[in-house]
Amino acid sequence: MTEFEDIRSELRSLSDPEKAKFLAGFFKTGPGEYGEGDRFLGVVVPKIRKVARKHLQASRKEIRKLLSSAFHEERLTALLILVEQYRRGDEQTQKGIFDLYLAGTAKINNWDLVDLTAQHIVGEHLSGRDRSVLTKLALSKNLWERRISILSTFCYIRQGESDETLRIAELLMQDSHDLIHKAVGWMLREVGNRCSFAKECEFLDRHAVEMPRTMLRYAIERFPAELRSRYMQKRGQALTRKGSAVKVASLRS
Repeated sequence: MTEFEDIRSELRSLSDPEKAKFLAGFFKTGPGEYGEGDRFLGVVVPKIRKVARKHLQASRKEIRKLLSSAFHEERLTALLILVEQYRRGDEQTQKGIFDLYLAGTAKINNWDLVDLTAQHIVGEHLSGRDRSVLTKLALSKNLWERRISILSTFCYIRQGESDETLRIAELLMQDSHDLIHKAVGWMLREVGNRCSFAKECEFLDRHAVEMPRTMLRYAIERFPAELRSRYMQKRGQALTRKGSAVKVASLRS
């Protein structure tokens, strides 16, 4: 058997039909939902990690096969192998993995696949390099590429750098999808927790009134109650004024 076949066999031996049913609902795979059509074996992440660790020598060809799978767990296994191969690889290997990752975004198509990998491959690879690719991803029509753009910046937050996160957050400020609102709010919260609370507050002072409600709520989740209330009131008052202005304009037209 090839390593690809071994991995598939091991994952299937760990499958749980009831868990698969639960995961299909949890990751919104129904018609019109963000994970529409995705299929699950019913294997939890700790077990997937164990399988991935056993197959870190998998070839790029085998990983591509896994990444093309209809099953979520097989794609996640491929991505976790890539994360570890990137960490251990030389510069040439890392560049190949980075290119493979960006070429495969159509299959990195749910929030867990992005969140567990983007910072470790895209973020790490662009550290100390031109990051214009993050702008391209942030402006993409692909939901998951936009999420990759902001989650990749977690790498820099962990290094104490917030500027890239704030730059991408501004690009995504008016995004229409709730999953982007949550991701941006989460990264802003991490800026405050790990880099600079003052910088997060400065950003919110400029943008809280225009932020989607979910984004703001995630960003201020761990603020003192009084400060959370102040930001929410500020946003609410701005929306009330905007609504009144629209009503007056409509009456005058």
